[in-house]
This record gives sequence, structure tokens and C-alpha cells, in this order.
Amino acid sequence: QRLSARPGQLRSQVSGLMSNPDEQEHDLWEGGYSPKAMLGSWVAASVASVLIMLVVVVFAFAIPFAWLIAVAVVVLLWCWLGLLLVYRKLSVHYHLSSQCFVHKSGILRRVTDRIEVIDMDDVSFSQGIIERLVNVGSITIESSDRSHPRLVLLGIENVEDVSLKMDGARRKERMSRGLHIEAV
Repeated sequence: QRLSARPGQLRSQVSGLMSNPDEQEHDLWEGGYSPKAMLGSWVAASVASVLIMLVVVVFAFAIPFAWLIAVAVVVLLWCWLGLLLVYRKLSVHYHLSSQCFVHKSGILRRVTDRIEVIDMDDVSFSQGIIERLVNVGSITIESSDRSHPRLVLLGIENVEDVSLKMDGARRKERMSRGLHIEAV
């Protein structure tokens, strides 16, 4: 497009070229830790609770107050899992736009890190067998970002779709800037 040299119109023509709607930043995904990711821990805690109570029944006559110790152990186990869930749920938040990925962590002290989508070198995900049943998993981002060269996101719901969105945004941003996908 040809730019005229008239002072009043030059600025509006340049801003018109810069404000291409295809280049505007837009939101792609937002999320955090999914409680479904702890299903394996809850199953293990349930099995452990049952086993502890069975041991108490077997040794109830040999050890005085065995039931009290067993109940305390089971309550502590479930309280620890509950607190871990609350901490994970409240302490992480993720936001993906077409140009950057924002990772917020912490409860009392909030730390916000930003990784430019173009700086992402690789996006992969993994799921265990129980995680596949409930469609959650972990995403690993390898990037040229100095603060987080490798960032692991735990407990992501619809993990395959989210990782495909991240990878798609990465590819689109690199292609729009004329960079080869593997080059950076």
C-alpha cells in the first residue's frame, strides 16, 4: 500500500497498516489445576485407609488404643490430601493468548511469569493411566525464555486440546513473523 506524505494522514495510514485484525492478540485458553488430577491419590488414600483399619481390627487386642492411632493416621492422610488440593487449586492460574502464555503461581506471594508464544520451542503432554480415564494430564513447555526454559503444568483438564492450542499458537506466530518452526 502506498503511503502519502501529508502529515495528518501519514499517522492514520501507518496505524491502519499496524492494526491488522489478524494480528490482534486474542484469548485462546484459560485454566488452572483440575481436581480430577488427584484421582489416583484419592484411590491410593482410600486403599491405605481400608488397609489401616483392617490392621487395627487384627491387632486391636494386642495394641492398646490402636484404633485411636489408626483413626488419627487416616484423618491426617485425608486432611493432607485436602490441603494439597486446595493449595494446587488456588496457587496456579494459566492464560494463553495468541501471542503469550501467562503463568501465575502462589497464594500469599503471587508470581506472574510471561512466555512469548514465539519463544516456545516444544509443547508436549503426558498422561498416566488414571489421568487418561478422566482426561487430565501434564503439559511440558520447552522454551528459549530465561526464567522458565522448561515449564511443567500439572493437572490440566482436556490436556490434548490445550497442548494443541499452544502448539498451534506457536506455529501460527512463527509463520506470521516469517520464522522457521525449528529455527529458534
